[in-house]
Amino acid sequence: MNIFIAILIFFPMVGALIAYLVGCKNKKARDIVVNAVTVTEFLLVLFTVLNGLAMIQQISVESGYAHGVTPAEYGAIIRYQLELPKVCGMGLSFVLDGFRCIYALVVAFMWMMVTLLSPQYFEKYRNRNRFYAFHLLTLGATVGVFLSADFFTTFVFFEMMSLTSYVWVAHDEKKETMKAAETYLGISVIGGMVMLMGLFMLYSELGTLRFDELKTMLVITTETVITGQGIAAAICILFGFAVKAGAFPVHIWLPKAHPVAPAPASALLSGVLTKTGIYGIMLVSFCLLAREEWFGYLLLAIAVITMLLGAILALASVDLKRVLACSSLSQIGFILVGVAVYVISGMHNELAARGTLIYMVNHSVLKLVLFMAAGVIYMNTHTLDLNALKGFGRKKPILHACFALGVLGISGIPFFNGYIGKTLIHEGLVETASIPGWVEWLFLIAGGCTLAYMLKLYIWIFIFKNNDAKLQEKYDGLKKYLKIPGAVALIGSAAVIPVLGMVPNLITDAVMDFGQGFFGLYSMEMHSVHYFAFHNLKGTLGSVLIGLTLYFIIIGMFMQEKKEEGTVYINIWPEWLDLENLIYRPVLIQFFLFVCQIVCRTLDCIIDTLVIVLRKTLYRDSKLPHELPEGNIITHAAAVVTQDIVWVLNHTFLRHKPIRKKFDHWYALHWEEYAEDSQIIGRSLSYGLMLFCVGLVATIVYLLLVVFRVFI
Repeated sequence: MNIFIAILIFFPMVGALIAYLVGCKNKKARDIVVNAVTVTEFLLVLFTVLNGLAMIQQISVESGYAHGVTPAEYGAIIRYQLELPKVCGMGLSFVLDGFRCIYALVVAFMWMMVTLLSPQYFEKYRNRNRFYAFHLLTLGATVGVFLSADFFTTFVFFEMMSLTSYVWVAHDEKKETMKAAETYLGISVIGGMVMLMGLFMLYSELGTLRFDELKTMLVITTETVITGQGIAAAICILFGFAVKAGAFPVHIWLPKAHPVAPAPASALLSGVLTKTGIYGIMLVSFCLLAREEWFGYLLLAIAVITMLLGAILALASVDLKRVLACSSLSQIGFILVGVAVYVISGMHNELAARGTLIYMVNHSVLKLVLFMAAGVIYMNTHTLDLNALKGFGRKKPILHACFALGVLGISGIPFFNGYIGKTLIHEGLVETASIPGWVEWLFLIAGGCTLAYMLKLYIWIFIFKNNDAKLQEKYDGLKKYLKIPGAVALIGSAAVIPVLGMVPNLITDAVMDFGQGFFGLYSMEMHSVHYFAFHNLKGTLGSVLIGLTLYFIIIGMFMQEKKEEGTVYINIWPEWLDLENLIYRPVLIQFFLFVCQIVCRTLDCIIDTLVIVLRKTLYRDSKLPHELPEGNIITHAAAVVTQDIVWVLNHTFLRHKPIRKKFDHWYALHWEEYAEDSQIIGRSLSYGLMLFCVGLVATIVYLLLVVFRVFI
């Protein structure tokens, strides 16, 4: 099975090259190749899962177990490993166990469904060949992240995934798109470099980056495993993963990248790529900082802020995909609450662990459905403005039903999949006595916000009529708004929502049993959860009441405005309140300016001195009348004010040693230096990002050559 792991990772990458070459000659054949690759990948992962289940069943019968094997054996039986020694210096290692089987299956399923919808969505787009190539490259890189067995392998494929997914965000190459893509790539590169620094420090401290060895240290050691440098390393690694997860305060790319990216890409960015970040955060939590109670509370604070901030942003937005993007931000907060509760409880709260696992899976499916539905809406209307989309879905039963299932699932309504994960996390939160009670209330309020902003979308698009009667008539007349492959993808994805929610003790519990070994849960005496008992339903009932109150009072009274043509939504979020433009970009630019000035000032002064000497001797400054004055109005005004101050000083305190300096030239020279430094730094950053991208492309080619040499 070792070669099988290599196939799961590198087969889509080889498929990307084949699809691109085929696409240069025949577009329809290219679409067939891309679909064949994603379907084959899904079937390969499904075969792995079914093979593992068959092994479990066989061992269960041979051992005479009455109720199957224990959860510990789920992880032990399905555990295939692959080692590629000396690749990229430190070697790459992979493992395929229960949890990784689940997420490899989720990844392959989502890619397959998105690929079915993509041909119709991209009918009027250019650069489709490029999109599909990077689409498959990202699939291989993402599977590589989830199957990694050590932090170094995770880092290699994590950065590869960041590069290839950048092309998704920048696909249509419009001005606002390129700015969002710049933010996405920039923060990904910064996060990756900080993570790499943490990996160097961690390896120096502990001598290993393998997950199983780090977990073994936690088990056999009664005291904390890492101190000092190791904790700093863990925080650096956590920062890199938090960037991709979209956790506060490094979430700034998420609300900007999703609205401008094509809907198929948004579905994968929200449903899968953010989960790679959460996967990394769980690795740091369980392998390095599980004994650090302070870390659990730090993670809880980040989770709660992320959960509430995303909900508030979603409530305020009037852009369909931005609402869904901010919703992803909020739901990531819910998942991180589960991780934090598990760490605070000393990794003994199985409800929080199992809730985290299943809510990751459920959220992936929910965002797949919602973003594909948003894609169907956009490709028929070419707008994401809710006021323009009002009434679009009134006579479209397939789209209506699928979107409604997504709304019910993500809002945590009983009998739909989102309810199971939220209930388990909520119960785990309640059971942890050391966590203040107000955290539970914030959890319920955030759940109520979820229902409110999803009702905002659903009622506006599928219930109300558009203010423009002619536009509503046009919407109602759209009969062929969705072709058969897209309908299959949308219906097939939406069908998972009630299946996972209506019979949780039969299907959902089996999924959690299959993957819980990743969390270190090996006890046979798990809580028997009665999901639809009143004590579990009352938390959901509280969130529903909060959500309805927010919708009818806050949204109805403060986020709508009556005009002559009818009622419209208004965006109440102030444009200036943007962390990126308000804080991050200015601080980052000033930081690089400061560093460059400190490092380069000595050489700069030498050159300036030489230039001044030459200008004062061999090349005297000309005084031709046609020369323009130096500087600008700001430097001139500063010079006038300074000259007046100096004049006063020269006639009072400095009469014996007056200042004879001309400040017009001095201010103009320093202004030019500042402008030149800013331009050089901007070009340097762009050049650095370009070199980083070239390096990752070379890494992909290198890995493919190594795999070809080892196995072929």
